[in-house]
Amino acid sequence: MSPTQATTEQSKQASLGKLMRSLANPLQTGLTVCFALAAGTVTLLIVSDDPSGSLTAFFLGPFQNIYTFGNMLNSAVPLIVTGLGIVIAFRTSLFNLGGEGQVYSGALVATVVCLMIPGASAFPVILLSLVAAAALGSLIAGISGFFYVRWRTNELLSSFLISSALILLVDYFITGPLDDPGNNLLSTETIPSGFWLTRLLPPSHLNTGVILAALAFALVYVLLFRTRLGYEMRICGGNREFARYGGIRVGFVLTASMIASGGLHGLAGAVAILGTYHACIQGFSFGLGWNGIAVALIGRNHPVGVVAAALLYAYLEAGAKAAVIHSNVSLEIAALVQAVIFYLITAQGLISWLPREGLIKHRARAPLRGRRRS
Repeated sequence: MSPTQATTEQSKQASLGKLMRSLANPLQTGLTVCFALAAGTVTLLIVSDDPSGSLTAFFLGPFQNIYTFGNMLNSAVPLIVTGLGIVIAFRTSLFNLGGEGQVYSGALVATVVCLMIPGASAFPVILLSLVAAAALGSLIAGISGFFYVRWRTNELLSSFLISSALILLVDYFITGPLDDPGNNLLSTETIPSGFWLTRLLPPSHLNTGVILAALAFALVYVLLFRTRLGYEMRICGGNREFARYGGIRVGFVLTASMIASGGLHGLAGAVAILGTYHACIQGFSFGLGWNGIAVALIGRNHPVGVVAAALLYAYLEAGAKAAVIHSNVSLEIAALVQAVIFYLITAQGLISWLPREGLIKHRARAPLRGRRRS
């Protein structure tokens, strides 16, 4: 065999190997999902008095009518947006654990904007509320990013602590100065109906927020894989020392990733208010930040995977509700089945992601600034 033929053959083998590796992760994820669903099925068979009815309600309930199907899709919208925010942070090997507070704060700001100018035109107010919520989320997460770059303050701790404080602050405004005394719930006043996002599948709650989620997906995908900043983010996530020697402004990139992550979380809160709740209700956003992390892990830290994982989570949640309504399964049992399925999938995503990123070793060995040579 000539050298040219040998080189060509090696190139073909390398391309084939790359293709097989690219197919391995989705296949592995698919097998894990099937195994998790099988585990959920076994759990229902054990605990339910009517296994057939419970299984039918759990797995087919979300598709039984437009109402349940639309609500399933609607519950996936904020998860897609928060999951995309987590992906941006993960791509630079940063953890944004402040998603709960960022979503909650963004929701409150969007509500206040709508209540302050009730007689204005709908489009400018909706746009302003979305921008204000995203800006506040960016500011909150950006503080953690700045602290990490400037003083190496652990962003896991700082983002979590800031979020915890903000949740209490937002609760104060909801139950205090902004409380609606005519509402049985602890919430603000309802925003004017003119500012509600248009429903797409009535009587379900699915609204044009799904379009905003699609735009967020497109922007994040383009940012990460079609722009210089996205390339620098991925390089910094892989090896910050290499990125620094390559001329990349590591501190700027890390701060920018946290700002973008927080902005998406704030946007998710605004979309939830304008499209679904129409008032900032105390504790309405509980779990959105943490579930966004789970969605990003299951989605293998990729925007396309985040969309699929968010839809899966929304499907499991809708199935659990359908099982409670249409069978003798209690709320606790339905939650248990949902938790078993999602735990197995999330654990697989976490185990597969951490070794590839080498996060612990990388963070320990990758300073933001070079050491002075003596």
